[in-house]
Amino acid sequence: MSQITDNDDKTTVSSAPDIASARLYLCTDARKERGDFADFLRAAYAGGVDIIQLRDKNIDAAEELELLGVLRSVAEEFGKPWSVNDRADLALLTGAPVFHVGQRDLPLPGARSLLDPSVAIGLSSHDPAQVSAAAADPDADYFCVGPLWATPTKPGRAAVGLEMLTHAATLETSKPWFAIGGIDLGNVEQVVEAGASRIVVVRAITDADDPSAAAQAFLSLLPELQ
Repeated sequence: MSQITDNDDKTTVSSAPDIASARLYLCTDARKERGDFADFLRAAYAGGVDIIQLRDKNIDAAEELELLGVLRSVAEEFGKPWSVNDRADLALLTGAPVFHVGQRDLPLPGARSLLDPSVAIGLSSHDPAQVSAAAADPDADYFCVGPLWATPTKPGRAAVGLEMLTHAATLETSKPWFAIGGIDLGNVEQVVEAGASRIVVVRAITDADDPSAAAQAFLSLLPELQ
């Protein structure tokens, strides 16, 4: 886990986060309607979530920067990593230990050149060629495979199906990878059977009445990492 420090007003990341041991990655919006962002983050981490990413396309940069400060503070309480989506400038300003991009976002070499070398960078992948490329790319520390099922968080993005997980598993890469897209407690066992050991969850935790219990339930269904 990275230890984040402020030195002469410059934010730095001193060591790489342990992505390899992470099984449960959560993406959440700013929870504007509920107004419980910090409390939700604490509940999720307390339930065993390993990494939390703020992903909300309906907030401006200033608001996102403020919310990332909250996420950073809560993550430090639990000694766990946290992630910035898409915006390398905000990742740099906040000292995020994890940064994630999509296929049409900032190219990985560009992100790597801007951020601290210890930052773990992840890449979304949506077809077999992208999965294979992400597994082999030295600039990607982890990658995500999906969306497995259609999801409102990615409108217009076609579901790739469970077969994509089987393809990723057959690569036998040592690089951590996560299944993503429409995963809930009703289908997570299918995801595991298809070859995934790590998952990204959105609505099944963010919409849960008890986010901590939901996280615990997911972890109980995921295999222990070898």
